[in-house]
Amino acid sequence: MKFDWSAIGSIGTAIAVLIAAWQVHKNTQQARTDFEDDLSREYRELTRAIPVEAHLGTELSEDDFKKAFPHLFQYIDLSNEQVFLRMNGRVSFATWRSWSDGIKSNLSKPSFAKAWAEVKAKAKPSFQELRTLEESGFSSDPRKWLHMAIQVLQSLFS
Repeated sequence: MKFDWSAIGSIGTAIAVLIAAWQVHKNTQQARTDFEDDLSREYRELTRAIPVEAHLGTELSEDDFKKAFPHLFQYIDLSNEQVFLRMNGRVSFATWRSWSDGIKSNLSKPSFAKAWAEVKAKAKPSFQELRTLEESGFSSDPRKWLHMAIQVLQSLFS
């Protein structure tokens, strides 16, 4: 019986390439998970500075709202960044669904809603990603927005 060493070598190379591709994929997934975990930690640290009453949906007094506003603003900025990151494919769909539900829930609470209304009124050209998400009823996937924009641009220039 004669072995075809060339065929065996080709099979070995193919297996090595598949294993390397699998490892790259796993490393990419782990890097994404680590990145998402870092943002979740940032969210938890930030929300600790916001009064518990605001998280529970109780309207803050005017004085408490003024004290909490910088933290509420940071939360809004982080939420906008989360939308941007999903739009650019930096976070998974599963993580995005969780974040989107949380953003929707928080922005429906009186103190968060009041801060968001103030930010929208005073920072008109900013926070476009979060504005677009809100306009969609928090139901659209920002990852698809970029594809739609590219399609529109392509149709304009073709």
